[in-house]
Amino acid sequence: MTTLLRASALSGGYGDDEVVREVDLAVAEGECVAVLGPNGAGKSTLLRLLAGILPASSGRVELRGKALQAWRRREVAREVGFVPQIVNFAFPVTVTEVVQQGRAPHLGPWRPPSPHDHAAVDAALARVGLSERSTTAVQRLSGGERQLVLLARALASEPRLLLLDEPTAALDVRHQLELAGVLRQLVAEGVGAVLVAHDWNFALRIAHRVVVLHHGRVRAAGPPPEVLRSELFREVFRVEVDILWRDDGPPTVLPKTIAKT
Repeated sequence: MTTLLRASALSGGYGDDEVVREVDLAVAEGECVAVLGPNGAGKSTLLRLLAGILPASSGRVELRGKALQAWRRREVAREVGFVPQIVNFAFPVTVTEVVQQGRAPHLGPWRPPSPHDHAAVDAALARVGLSERSTTAVQRLSGGERQLVLLARALASEPRLLLLDEPTAALDVRHQLELAGVLRQLVAEGVGAVLVAHDWNFALRIAHRVVVLHHGRVRAAGPPPEVLRSELFREVFRVEVDILWRDDGPPTVLPKTIAKT
């Protein structure tokens, strides 16, 4: 499999506050890597460093084998779809108008949208089940539906890699299952994904590998069977858990109680 994104000894944060420290991570075509960790572990900061939204203080990020800094921002936007936790829409815009923003990296300043651009927007809306809401003002949608609009905007750019920051934060259980199905299908089609999640069980439905952050550093990394241990949850998340392993599906993590310090 072709490696889409690789981070080597990546560190960075906000000013003098170095939140992420010496992280190694790679994601290939057709692979989902879930980044897990408690609040304040540096998960969202890591995603912004991988996307080039935040500059790294040290280390290196490569996109398809080339240093991220060597890419133009428009080129990165064509390759990488970034889905933030939340976006506040200050002005009235429809669902379609938001999703059309995903085509901006493919359009020059004077080129109007082509039939392919319109088709990409329609396909993205269909992927997330929002075709019938295309003319609805985003402000009228629920928080979960707005999150799906942000995913559709990323998909409209037809990226090879998705970076997703807590995409299930406002979704009910049914929409979480639908989203998991969409992401599994995209990964099966060859898209790579880095998924930041608080919901362990959602992440485990999709992830081929997991990276556990603790105080900005990688505490554990690898396929779920190699990483998921009760001791890890006790040390990193401060909870006692049962882990249910199944032959016909992903494992399930059941929190039991707060771990004694």
